[in-house]
Amino acid sequence: MPQTFPLTIVTGASRGLGAALVRQCLQRRHTVIGVARTSEPALDEMAEREGAILHQWRFDLNEPERAAWPLLEWLQAQPGDRYPAVTLINNAGYMAPLLPLSAQAPEDTGRALRVGLEAAMVLTGLFLRGTQSWTGARKVLNISSGLGQRPMASGAAYCAAKAGLDHFSRCVALEEAQRPNGARVVSLAPGVIDTDMQVQLRQADPQAFPDQPSFARLHAHGQLLHPDDVARCVMAWWERPDFGQNVVADVRKP
Repeated sequence: MPQTFPLTIVTGASRGLGAALVRQCLQRRHTVIGVARTSEPALDEMAEREGAILHQWRFDLNEPERAAWPLLEWLQAQPGDRYPAVTLINNAGYMAPLLPLSAQAPEDTGRALRVGLEAAMVLTGLFLRGTQSWTGARKVLNISSGLGQRPMASGAAYCAAKAGLDHFSRCVALEEAQRPNGARVVSLAPGVIDTDMQVQLRQADPQAFPDQPSFARLHAHGQLLHPDDVARCVMAWWERPDFGQNVVADVRKP
């Protein structure tokens, strides 16, 4: 039976901006699939209060195919006209210890690239495959960062993953523009958010991480944004009629 409300898939859904985006979607009564290493009982409780449907899938995106194949199977099992719109939000990321690359453990570099870039690419590919015959509007929203454009010493893997998100978004947008009902794709920088990652940045050793004082000042001066406020801005961007016109975008810029 066709549904009135959209379907939204969010990675990194159990905390920070991901959880805030899930809350925004539940308030709008979207059907939500949240992908994260852990589930969040408060989100289940909210879904019940709002009369929305929430599926919390527990996967570690350090092994992205373990999440991607079940997602494809689930999508292919749905009628193509069931949802009026469907969106994949690639929000998950991993900040490796803040060290020069020469001092970084290879497994931490690999995890940052797998969770922050490879998982987004793998999930996007199978999401597009699984929804290619659907009739509703299709979107991919990649949560990027200003660090995809600006280099940061001791953050090479994270910066590279975000730069990769931006550029793979451009490539996929070109591909989808050639298809009937092609997905619209945006890689969006959300601003500086008060999350666990910010704690990691400001508590790092300044001898190894030269930008540590800058991040400490952001917190001390109250310049970090609350995840719920950022999620509202991201939702407003996502709902814009010109979504996809600028593939690489920033919520702080028109």
